[in-house]
Amino acid sequence: MATLQAGDLAPLFTAKNQNGETVSLTDYNGKKVILYFYPKDNTPGCTAEACDFRDNYQSLASQGFEVIGVSTDDEKSHKKFEAKFDLPFTLIADTDKTIVESYGVWVEKSMYGKSYMGTSRKTFVIDEEGKIITVIDKVDTKAPSKQVLDLLG
Repeated sequence: MATLQAGDLAPLFTAKNQNGETVSLTDYNGKKVILYFYPKDNTPGCTAEACDFRDNYQSLASQGFEVIGVSTDDEKSHKKFEAKFDLPFTLIADTDKTIVESYGVWVEKSMYGKSYMGTSRKTFVIDEEGKIITVIDKVDTKAPSKQVLDLLG
């Protein structure tokens, strides 16, 4: 599959969120979406990233953005993550990996010399019509909100 880039239509998806509710990308038509992919709930980098989006959520919302986090963790894991860190945004449980695969973020990784498949940390900013505005490949886990806003200038 070709790598998604600015100008491409964002792949549509429908999946369950941390509350067991069905969420589709089309639910956000007319809004700008920060769709961020992260490897795992409650890990240091993923927690820092989620907490930065939490801390800047009102500022992002006031500029018309919705924040959606996606990982392959299940709804129960997402619910605990949301509660522990008081996250005000949607977390999508992509347990069957259809979303991570359609966005090209399910990739081969390696640690300690062993290869395995996992989610690449990547952020897609999507406009009101469902087109990708920008893709952030090298996410700053400590300041992803600023990174998004700086890129959109």
